[in-house]
Amino acid sequence: MIRTLFLIIIAALYLILTLPVLLVLSLIRKVNPEKCGVISNAMIRWIFRVIGKGAGARITVSGLEHIPEDQAVLYVANHRSIFDIILVHPFTKGRTGFVAKDSLAKVPIFYTWCKYIGCLFFNRDNMREGIQMIRDGADQLEQGISVFIFPEGTRSKAEEDLPLLSFHEGSFRIATRNNRLIVPVAICNTAAIFEKQQPAIRSRNVSIEFCEPIDPSTLSRDEKKHLGEFCSRIITTSIITQQQKPGR
Repeated sequence: MIRTLFLIIIAALYLILTLPVLLVLSLIRKVNPEKCGVISNAMIRWIFRVIGKGAGARITVSGLEHIPEDQAVLYVANHRSIFDIILVHPFTKGRTGFVAKDSLAKVPIFYTWCKYIGCLFFNRDNMREGIQMIRDGADQLEQGISVFIFPEGTRSKAEEDLPLLSFHEGSFRIATRNNRLIVPVAICNTAAIFEKQQPAIRSRNVSIEFCEPIDPSTLSRDEKKHLGEFCSRIITTSIITQQQKPGR
């Protein structure tokens, strides 16, 4: 519990102490939105690293060479823990926002940071909002801002990382709308940090693999319709491989 309270205090202090920074960023955003986004991403990556280290997460990352340096991509990953985006976001490249449930948009200050890095919020039960989120995500990729999404739609409550929940096929229209690259991301053992013994936080080994990108322009219409199933198989295979490595 001591580690949990420590991280809560760190997060709260960061949000409070960076209020003046947000004021400056709001002014920068009016004249140079891109610069605001770059600075915001750098600062969020920093605090996420601090929280990850504070949680005692020992992270092994592979496949960073699969992330393009010159274009925005749609990252799709499995989802087991509130630590997933905290541990993965620092390893993404360029400006990267993530898709989140609309309830998080009600958290003061946190919402502003999310908006500045390019996050998209929507109500999962509102089809109209879902369609608009897909359009906004596709537009964001065109603007050079990557999007990170968990196509399972919610965190899996299973005891183990596998099996995955079904991937929502509609999520992939963010990329297929304008044929943008999709990077599957396999995250392993994050639930062991918090969810398996909450509210305590435990130091654990975590592995993350960025898999080879998928180019929608090379796929047939039928293959595009089943991209979720295809990505789910890629991520599942990666998780199995990670679980078989020594030290797990």
